Amino acid sequence: MAKKPIELLAPAGNMEKLQAAVYYGADAVYFAGPSFGLRAFAPNFSWLQLAEAISFCHRHGVKAYITVNVYAHNQDLEGLPSYIRHLAESGADAAIVADPGVLSVVKAEAPQLPVHLSTQANTTNKLSARFWQEQGVSRVVLARELTRGEVTEIAKAVPDLELEVFVHGAMCISYSGRCLLSKFMTGRDANKGECAQVCRWNFALVEEKRPGEYYPIAQDERGTYILNSRDLCLLEYLPELVEAGVRSFKIEGRMKSVYYVATVTKIWREAIDSYLTDPDSFQVKKEWLEELGKVSHRPYTSGFWASGGGEPRPALTHLETSKYLRSYDFVGLVTGVDPGTGAFEVEARNPIDRGDRLEVVSPRGPVQEFIFPLERVNPNQTFTLSYQGLFANPPQVWSLLRRAKKS
Repeated sequence: MAKKPIELLAPAGNMEKLQAAVYYGADAVYFAGPSFGLRAFAPNFSWLQLAEAISFCHRHGVKAYITVNVYAHNQDLEGLPSYIRHLAESGADAAIVADPGVLSVVKAEAPQLPVHLSTQANTTNKLSARFWQEQGVSRVVLARELTRGEVTEIAKAVPDLELEVFVHGAMCISYSGRCLLSKFMTGRDANKGECAQVCRWNFALVEEKRPGEYYPIAQDERGTYILNSRDLCLLEYLPELVEAGVRSFKIEGRMKSVYYVATVTKIWREAIDSYLTDPDSFQVKKEWLEELGKVSHRPYTSGFWASGGGEPRPALTHLETSKYLRSYDFVGLVTGVDPGTGAFEVEARNPIDRGDRLEVVSPRGPVQEFIFPLERVNPNQTFTLSYQGLFANPPQVWSLLRRAKKS
């Protein structure tokens, strides 16, 4: 067995995504209340929704961490003390903070509430980790810029401090997500949750005395996406993450779809369980990687994890385009199952036509395929099918139906 328990931490941009994360195997979820988070354009949770979400998590044995990781200016501090008290009263399992001032308010208003230090605080060394521990932080979300060796050294230096690491999802071309490009170029402050994703834009070179004449930065007449980062995927390094002392495996994606959250959480759950069952013989399965390729993503990279020690650094950016790779469409959600009749009910999320080859992704168990037998259904329509004669095993509530993209 692993030396330390492993927590799988999944994102939740709304209640449906939170439920998907829980049903597909997360040990904990992170999400934002109505204020002070870094995803201003996500739906986030009202106070009523937040209380319902925390209660739902706890009924399923899952922890709920609330983001309070805004980098606050003076005018942003109004209402923070009462906000923190309300979080604690709602039963949150931790507050995720980045700003020392915000941390001081948490300690003053809700000293019983555990504090996790956000990756925005860019903790990159063992002395910083120890400093934050001394300030009352129980967990540090380490900077994405760290190598395997650096994480190992930090874990050894502060063995009683929980370490959390991003293992999957989008990355920023910035220092620990602390980016000024968006505010500088659009007025939207990324450090207050308003990122315009300037790093995904197409850039070209302009000489100051020749306005309007655009020169490509790379050998491509369309220009280049020089700041467009790849997506992180550390699945093949799971044993190394555990051995390095990482306590919590964090998936990025509060702005991603319910299909993304469910699928990525499912694969990481299966991989972690496989490792815990037999660490010595753990191997990454081909089908896991295939599944991760079926969600919307940019080309994957291992980031900085394997850098150092003479190993070549993997590509961190994708220069040709900032578009996502999307090979499958999420077309339906199973909302009810009647074991007695073999019938299951589906809410359509995209159009489905007779003869479409669909795949059923369940919270547990293998992916199953069938040919859709009904006439066309449209988004938001509900329909009922019998699984008997379509595929072997009954679907589970919260199973997802998907279809390869049509050419």
